[in-house]
Amino acid sequence: MPGTSGPSTAYPQGYTGTMTESHGKGVLDELNPLTRDLRKAIPNVYDGFRALHSAAFTPGALEVKHKELMAMAIAVATECDGCIASHARAAVRAGASKEEAAETMGVTILMGGGPATIWAPRAYAAFCEFFDAAAADA
Repeated sequence: MPGTSGPSTAYPQGYTGTMTESHGKGVLDELNPLTRDLRKAIPNVYDGFRALHSAAFTPGALEVKHKELMAMAIAVATECDGCIASHARAAVRAGASKEEAAETMGVTILMGGGPATIWAPRAYAAFCEFFDAAAADA
């Protein structure tokens, strides 16, 4: 949340620093109008992407929450803030826990090295932001 300082339930437990921006909802709010404008300009591309997304996230041998956690890990590896926010929110909606998200980020750090130590905490913060919001709404 812009301008928020001190601990927040939207960030990992024990965090005492200052977050100057949201890594979850704030990112999506910023990207939504941009995406909407481009989607209007190239609807066939977005229709194709939506079909691919739907096929990839159809429940099968892997539960959707595991697919979303994998996508969140890949988003960390590719340093894509919008992807991190989108898949963190989807992982929460699919029933992933904070522990599962944290362990996923651990593997991401192992495989991604130094850059992942920067992006994984952002992804975990985004996940916690959506998780805590969902818990507050429940």
